[in-house]
Amino acid sequence: MRPEVQAFFDPATHTVTYLVSDPATGRAALVDPVLDFDPKAARTSTGSIDAVLGAVAARGLDLVYVLETHAHADHLSAADVVRTRTGVPVVIGAHITGVQKAFAALFEAEDVRADGSAFDRLVLEGDRLPLGDLEIEVLHTPGHTPACVTYRIGDAVFVGDTLFMPDYGTARADFPGGDARTLYRSIRRILELDPATRVFVGHDYLPQGRSAFAWETSVADQRALNIHVHDDVGEDDFVELREARDASLEAPVLILPSLQVNIRAGALPPAAPSGRVFLKLPVNAL
Repeated sequence: MRPEVQAFFDPATHTVTYLVSDPATGRAALVDPVLDFDPKAARTSTGSIDAVLGAVAARGLDLVYVLETHAHADHLSAADVVRTRTGVPVVIGAHITGVQKAFAALFEAEDVRADGSAFDRLVLEGDRLPLGDLEIEVLHTPGHTPACVTYRIGDAVFVGDTLFMPDYGTARADFPGGDARTLYRSIRRILELDPATRVFVGHDYLPQGRSAFAWETSVADQRALNIHVHDDVGEDDFVELREARDASLEAPVLILPSLQVNIRAGALPPAAPSGRVFLKLPVNAL
């Protein structure tokens, strides 16, 4: 079965939010919604998610889930905004508890319980959620982070940061709990799906030679063309390539604000007695 997929690209963070719906019933889910954040002014806004929810209303869809592929380090999640406005549950992989434990300690976030309770539903490998006449199947695909999941809905998979467009490659694997060898094995699981499976990536960055952003590819194209992990690349070669590349990468611009929000399912930290909300910058800690 083929879900309808509407993509919303955020140029500030190169992130794609997906509105996925069952054509027969109008039941819908959001994948990886973005909360706008100006790091220079430390100001949040909701223009991006307003546009997405506007599309939900305009199309008369029945939104039933927010699906997070992992705790993002490159943008703030709008999951809590969506939950507050609509009442829909926020879903994430059950291994988020390990990520919460690591980063709650880093930020000394005493309000964060490392039990996943900031989210509404924790899912494991093989879990299935109804989406009208369709079904959301959960694949645990760690490597970028230990908690990454891929959502398979009909003929489409939503892979988060695990894979990018074939001419850009794969996710980094040097965040806490990440591992290049684990990432390779997770990717090979995805690439064992039907070659016609549509693959929707979480970000797009323009590599040299391409001028238009893109976010939809296929298992067949990934197997044939992905510059890091096509079918002729073995596990050891991938690990060597990935680890060398990761050693040269800078930390994402929004890693510190995003992680302390995203381990709270997109909610900001509790306000201080003054009523102000503060994000912490742990110095020399990364």
